[in-house]
Formats: sequence, structure tokens, C-alpha cells
Amino acid sequence: MTTTGEEHTAAGTGPWWWVRWRSAVLDASLALASAVECAGEGIRFAHDAGLPVPVGVGFGVVAGSVLLLRRKWPIAVVLVSIAITPAQMGYLMGLVGLYTLAASELPRRIIGALAGMSFAGMLIVTYVRAHQGVVRGDVTMGDWFVPFASLTTAIGMTAPPVLLGLYMGARRRLMESLRERADSLERELMLLAERAEERAEWARNEERTRIAREMHDVVAHRVSLMVVHAAALQAVARKDPEKAVRNAALVGDMGRQALTELREMLGVLRTGDGSGAGSAARVQPVPSVPSVPLAAVGVAAAAAASRAAGDSGSAEGPCLAELDELIGQSAAAGMVVDLSVEGDARAYAPEVEQTTYRVVQEALTNVHKHAAGAKTYVRLAHRVSEIAMQVENECPPEPGAVSSVHLPSGGNGLLGMKERVAALGGVFVSGPTDGGGFRVSAVIPT
Repeated sequence: MTTTGEEHTAAGTGPWWWVRWRSAVLDASLALASAVECAGEGIRFAHDAGLPVPVGVGFGVVAGSVLLLRRKWPIAVVLVSIAITPAQMGYLMGLVGLYTLAASELPRRIIGALAGMSFAGMLIVTYVRAHQGVVRGDVTMGDWFVPFASLTTAIGMTAPPVLLGLYMGARRRLMESLRERADSLERELMLLAERAEERAEWARNEERTRIAREMHDVVAHRVSLMVVHAAALQAVARKDPEKAVRNAALVGDMGRQALTELREMLGVLRTGDGSGAGSAARVQPVPSVPSVPLAAVGVAAAAAASRAAGDSGSAEGPCLAELDELIGQSAAAGMVVDLSVEGDARAYAPEVEQTTYRVVQEALTNVHKHAAGAKTYVRLAHRVSEIAMQVENECPPEPGAVSSVHLPSGGNGLLGMKERVAALGGVFVSGPTDGGGFRVSAVIPT
């Protein structure tokens, strides 16, 4: 993982104010070279000033050693170099000090002011020395040489280190900003990866919930009716063969419908290209079953199951137009159902019609499970911007009158209905009535 310049500085292992040991060794080497230079120039300064040589050498060593502080106090190093310029010493310290000053984070006005002072000091000292050389006859060139030599020397001693320092400072800041940006991008990528994982987990949970809800709605209703009809078939098989045959045909039809809807959902879950979708041949609908002897009951049921196994229908989900058929199936199973519709029927979005159908379907399934034989009222209202439905059953008959069929319940029916309605922004309410029955109500915006 990359680190910013600040973090890199904080993680340094060098002594005192140095980040790394090699930086300390470099500064110590430069300070030693500067001290040696100033000590050598201090001998000439002592002769010119009439001072003892040890004094001039000691002064040069102390002045040159200030370069050791260039990373900590670059302004002090530049000021010292400007101060000893008249003694014609500290040239290395001046070059390195100006470079360090220009590469630092100090304001540009301070860098410009100190660079100007160094330039002016070098210009004046060089001009005076060159003029003295011309006066003494050491230099035999014309008058143009003095200003030319002083100007070029001053520019050569100030411009290159300042420009190089500005460039290196800008480059370092750019690299630090790139490291910070890389850090930021890495953190953002980590957050995006975490959020993507969370969204994927949420999507998987939602899909599992949706599949479980669809499977529950399809299997619970159809199989509940099949169990009811099978119980009726068992009860009348010996007494009324014709009614037994009709019940067997109904069981087969419901089984085919359940298999068809299950295949539709399982087809969505296939990971292939759907090559197996058309492997089974489509079978024609079951013709009406005529009156046959009792021996044909088992044959009819077996034929219905066989045809259901071969049916691979791919119709779309249920719609409101199939409500009459749904209620007719419940009525055929012995339930007394009263359907009332208010308002003008119209076409809705597929998900609205499917949700309405599933709510009514699951409510009727619950009546079959928990209130067999109770009269049920199904009310559907088409309004301006919403569709409302209500399924209410009366108090079931006395326990002795209730069918002996026991249907298992997973307790997910009401939860599934509420989730479906809430997904479309609707309102779902369910609960017992004062008369001992149960009511399911839902309003879905269209």
C-alpha cells in the first residue's frame, strides 16, 4: 500500500530531523566540505583583515558547519551565506542553501526575497573585487569586464540552484499528491468492493426470498386444492364413480398448472442458454372426461399426471383475467366463494396484476388450510390510481363439520403477501374479524 509524504515522514527512522540515515550522512558530508572550504578561505580572510590565522580558520569552520542545518532551517543557512559573502567564503553553502530554500514549502515571496538578497550581495562583492583587480593592474581588460564578470558570477551563483530547487520541490509535491491520490483511490476501491459485496449479498437474499415466495404461492395453492380434491375423491370413489372421475381430472389439471408454473420459475434459474427449454414436446389440453366406470378413475388420474409431466408451457405470469378460474377452482373444491367487483376493469402493469392474483390466491389457500367450509367473500375495487382487494371468510363451521383433511402450513403466506404488496408501494393489512373469521386487505397503487 502506498503512503503519502506526510506518512512517509512520520515513518522515518533517521536521527533528529532527518527522515533517513542517508539524508543525515549526505548533509554531514556537505557540511564537512563546506567547513573545509570556509576554513581554507578563512586563512586569506585572516591575512586581509589582520587577524590571527587560527581565528580565521575557526570562523570558517563554524560558518561552513551551518550547512548541517539546511533541512531544518534553510533560511538561516542562506542568511549566513549572505553574511559571509564579503569575506569571499561560503560559496558551496550558498549554492546548497539556495537549492534547499527553493525546494522547501516556504512561501514564494520569502524564497524570492532571500534569492534577491543573495544575488545582490554576490553582485556587489564580485563587482568590488573585480574593480580592485583592475585598479591594481591584476586585470588588463577593458571597463566592460567588471560589470560583465560581476553580473555573470551573481547569476551563475543564484539562478541555477534556485531554478533546480523550484523544479525539485514541484516534482516532490507532485509525487506526494500522486501518492495521496493513489491512497485515496485504493480506499475508494476497497469501499466500492465492500459495497459491491454487500449489494451482491443483498441481491442474493432478495432473489432467494423472491424464489421462495413464488414457489410457496404456486405449490401451496395448487397442492392444497389437489389434497382437498383427493380427499373428496377418496370419499366418493365407491359411491359416485362419475364424480370421482371429475375430481381426478381436476387433480390432473391442477397438477399440470402447478408443474407449468414451476417450470417457468426453474427456467429462469437455469444457467445455460436455454437449450433444454424445448426438449419436451408440448401436449394438447386434456379433453373433457366422459362418464366412465369406477375402474377408469385410476387410469384417468395416471393419464393426467403423465400429461402434466410432459407439459412445458411457457405462458406469462397470472393476471386478473384468471381470477374467475381461480375462484372456480376453489368453488369446485367445496368452498362457497362470493366475488364482487367495483369500478371499471382495465389493464394494469403485469407486476400489479400478478401481485393482485397472488394475494387472492394465497388468501384462498389459507381459507382451505385453516377455515375449510367457511363462506368466503372476495372483493375487488378498481379505483382511479389504485386497485384494492379484500378476501374475508366467515367463522368456520363446527369442528365436527370441518373436513378431515390436514394441510401443513409454513407460516410464510401472510409474510409473502405483505412483501409482494410492499414491493409495489402498497399497503397490506390482515387480521381476525369480530365474527370469528379472518380478513386480508391490500391496496396497490397503479
